[in-house]
Amino acid sequence: QVQLVESGGGLVQPGGSLRLPCAASGSIFSINVMGWFRQAPGKEREFVARISQISSTAYEDSVKGRFTISRDNVKNTLYLQMNSLKPEDTAVYYCAASVRPAAWRPNDYGYWGQGTQVTVSS
Repeated sequence: QVQLVESGGGLVQPGGSLRLPCAASGSIFSINVMGWFRQAPGKEREFVARISQISSTAYEDSVKGRFTISRDNVKNTLYLQMNSLKPEDTAVYYCAASVRPAAWRPNDYGYWGQGTQVTVSS
């Protein structure tokens, strides 16, 4: 089993920045891919970014150039650095982990955090 705990959400003005940490514990040796997803009210959960064991990354088009995913394998922590935030980035952000060699869709991830709210508003 893998436990994931996100933090770092909050209210930020448009153009501002936030960094979301996600602390992982448990059977972390089994994890291949970690990712961030988000879900806005009335919408489906959507992919934001993912990172593999060898730190290969991928991003959803609307966040490319603004968001950066990274992992600290010593601290067992995943990060999402969010810059130039826009109101449409408002959502609950979820950290996820997968034991699969490749993972893109929510169903590919077997472990999820509880989510952290990010609100971008003036």
